[in-house]
Amino acid sequence: MLDRLIAAFLSIPGPWIVGAVFFLSAAETALFVGFIVPGELAVILGGVLASRAHVPLPAVLAASVAGPILGDSIGYYLGRRYGENSRHKRLRKRWAKARNWVKNKGAPAVFLGRFVAFVRSFIPAAAGVSKMPYRKFLPWNVAAGILWGAGSSLLGYFAGENFGAVVHAMGWVGLALLAVAIAVFAGIRFVGGRRKVKS
Repeated sequence: MLDRLIAAFLSIPGPWIVGAVFFLSAAETALFVGFIVPGELAVILGGVLASRAHVPLPAVLAASVAGPILGDSIGYYLGRRYGENSRHKRLRKRWAKARNWVKNKGAPAVFLGRFVAFVRSFIPAAAGVSKMPYRKFLPWNVAAGILWGAGSSLLGYFAGENFGAVVHAMGWVGLALLAVAIAVFAGIRFVGGRRKVKS
């Protein structure tokens, strides 16, 4: 199944690639299709096609960042407007996990959830259902979208023809990006703390 999805995506004509990256990365959370077609796959393969010069890298980067941010915002508003509506047995566990993340971690769950496969599909809606203010949701959504989108597409770009290993380790890709984000934030706080102590 995964090989067929990869083959189908790699056969997309050049002019449609950016649109496909944008739509699939947005639909993952806006339409809850992440458990069928992971947005991560589209973003990584968009980077691969950019490395083959089928599409400009800046356009793929823009689509990879804008798609998740918009998709998460739509998912948030759907959750806020329609509330919890996941009666399908296969989805209940993931929905419950997303609700627990938002309940326990608050707004940072929006950022953290972006890097966990399948859970990311439900986090924005769970934030909406929990009535998290959009002004709290948006900064975490934007930060996650930038890091996840740019990181995933650049990973595909630099992997080039060796993208197979990256695609088959997609779940670990998100966790690796999350580890980078945590390290960066920890470094910023450490440096900021030292400056305060010195002053």
